Amino acid sequence: MRKKVIAGNWKMNKDLNESQSLVSGIISGLGNDDKCDVIVCPPFTSLSEVHSLIKDTPVKLGAQNMYFEDSGAFTGEISPLMLKSVGCEYVILGHSERRNIFGETDEVINKKTKKALEKELKVIFCIGESLAQREDGVTNDVVKNQIINGLDGISADDMKNIIIAYEPIWAIGTGKTASPEQAQEVHSFIRGLISEKFSSETAENLIIQYGGSVKPDNASSLLSQPDIDGALVGGACLKADSFLSIIASA
Repeated sequence: MRKKVIAGNWKMNKDLNESQSLVSGIISGLGNDDKCDVIVCPPFTSLSEVHSLIKDTPVKLGAQNMYFEDSGAFTGEISPLMLKSVGCEYVILGHSERRNIFGETDEVINKKTKKALEKELKVIFCIGESLAQREDGVTNDVVKNQIINGLDGISADDMKNIIIAYEPIWAIGTGKTASPEQAQEVHSFIRGLISEKFSSETAENLIIQYGGSVKPDNASSLLSQPDIDGALVGGACLKADSFLSIIASA
């Protein structure tokens, strides 16, 4: 039985004081409950402080992005070693906002994924289609290409440290949500792809999260689907009570 994983992607929200307040509220409400894994992904400026607050709690720390070099003349970028030094266990890679706003390609995301794994960071690997692609009936083609290209050169052993997050772009921050049935259909397709590319055992053990306007009122119906193993939460993770409600659903 796969353990549910709930991750909160704070995006470009919360200054240092706000970050302290939010994570303190999450810790207080969660207590020592470890029935599911909980990850918080604050902005870079809050990582160190949040790490100090979540020590000795079930909450784990993730970053929202990183570069694929250890160091160098890459102004404004953050290396995996820097993330490790402030206590990160996870990093989100390939989020649609990185792909669409900042032009990250499958090749770039593949380089980042390999570097993160090399430095012993676990990866939340994001994939998903646009509304136009869904309406054109090419969702499976898009998802397949993102997996094949983004995970090129990744081994079955590497997959033990990867979570796939399926986030239909049309449902991110729009208030629209894929129905539980729509989400389950794609999650099942993803698990089948991983079985073909790696093995049935790898596929069976893989955590596949759903992301895209996950809220307290739809979390239970989504998380009850057989191939949905958690959620990558955006807006609803910015308030402790709503994030805790989603965790409780898991």
